[in-house]
Amino acid sequence: MLFETVPATYGMAVPDRDFFQRVRELCDRRGALLIVDEVQTGLGRTGKLWGIEHFGVVPDIIVIGKGLSGGLYPMSATCFRAEYEAVFRPDPFIHISTFGGAEIGCPVALKVLELTADQRFLRNVQETAALFAEGFRVLLEKHAEILVGLRQLGLMMGIEMIHEQCGPLFSKVAFDHGLLSVYANNNRRVAQLLPPLIIDRALALEIMDRVDRTWQVIKAIFRGR
Repeated sequence: MLFETVPATYGMAVPDRDFFQRVRELCDRRGALLIVDEVQTGLGRTGKLWGIEHFGVVPDIIVIGKGLSGGLYPMSATCFRAEYEAVFRPDPFIHISTFGGAEIGCPVALKVLELTADQRFLRNVQETAALFAEGFRVLLEKHAEILVGLRQLGLMMGIEMIHEQCGPLFSKVAFDHGLLSVYANNNRRVAQLLPPLIIDRALALEIMDRVDRTWQVIKAIFRGR
């Protein structure tokens, strides 16, 4: 069973708290492996080192990539329980990857893991996420005719709007206002909001101001139809 912890291109659908526990039970009962893709939700994005930690489940395999080497060198990794290591003994190259086995990337990745596991770093993510949550509560009241809500797990956020045209329109208008937000192609009512994990309060407030101005423009466009 293979899952993204929070599927971004599906519209940032945050699972119910007991979802992965039920999946884990089903896998154990059927003898299946639980594989979790933490390429986007890993390394502190959700306020915990791994997004799956929010659900109290230990998967059999975790897939990691993108931010693993801090943007300095291509790097990815597949991590698995010790009992599955035996599959590599007869054929060490049974599993290869484009960004795996990077001699330069490995020491960089070790440093990234050290930094993102630091509780001070994770606390900043959690505090910034709370700031966004509060800010969007205000924006929801201000733009209730177009904004449905914020799908959020830490700084893994999806802006949910009323119509599938809103996502592409939000991406374009936000870009015009200096904000990069890619809409979710499998749910175009949702625009992804994935700010850097090291931002401070001032920059978080600036991002929300740009979001506010973006919606003002979008509402004017809809009124002009």
